[in-house]
Amino acid sequence: MSHLLTLSGVQTHIGAYHILHGVDLQVPANELTMLLGRNGAGKTTTLRTIMGLWHASSGQITLAGQDITTAATPDIAASGVAYVPESMGIFADLSVKENMLLAARAARTVDDMDTTRLEWIFDMFPAMKKFWNHPAGKLSGGQKQMLAVSRAIVEPRKLLLIDEPSKGLAPAIIQNMIAAFKALKAAQTTILLVEQNFNFARQLGDSVAVMDDGKVVHSGPMAELAENTEMQGRLLGLSLGAHQ
Repeated sequence: MSHLLTLSGVQTHIGAYHILHGVDLQVPANELTMLLGRNGAGKTTTLRTIMGLWHASSGQITLAGQDITTAATPDIAASGVAYVPESMGIFADLSVKENMLLAARAARTVDDMDTTRLEWIFDMFPAMKKFWNHPAGKLSGGQKQMLAVSRAIVEPRKLLLIDEPSKGLAPAIIQNMIAAFKALKAAQTTILLVEQNFNFARQLGDSVAVMDDGKVVHSGPMAELAENTEMQGRLLGLSLGAHQ
């Protein structure tokens, strides 16, 4: 199996706090890897460290064989990595169109954008087409999440890092998001996705890594964890009725 992203012994300190305690993680190319764990386990810090927003104090991060451990965030982005934070990071005063154009680095105007790719995005998220000229700040929570993901995929990326895309969304919107991620998987997009919703995770994940106390304590096929309620309880604190 080919791994697009590898973390080896990654430690991250934020000020006086030691958050990551030697993270070992492998993300296979062209698959969706779920990063699960209880609150405070270090999942978001892992994504931010990969993206260079926080720098590892030791260990190594490689992307497609290249060492990016100390690379600057703009350089990591330029190498084909997109990050969708839990806060979504959209520009509320700009229109959906302007948000998308900012994310399309190869385009200077809307006319320069890849129309085939835009139509593909509109098929997944029809609200983006409907509200193309509307201020992003006026969108619903679910629509803002769709915009955040749409911006990340407006150009082909090597790797998507996505933090809790289903958080706070209505069940119907979550199903729409699941369908969109299935379409991205079909297009062989490599995704590392942090999620608290186990039902969401088990529908999408090819592989899974579970974090606890700043390190990966389990990794393997998502299907294996999805079928093993004892393992779910031990690793994630889930009870059988919590995610039916």
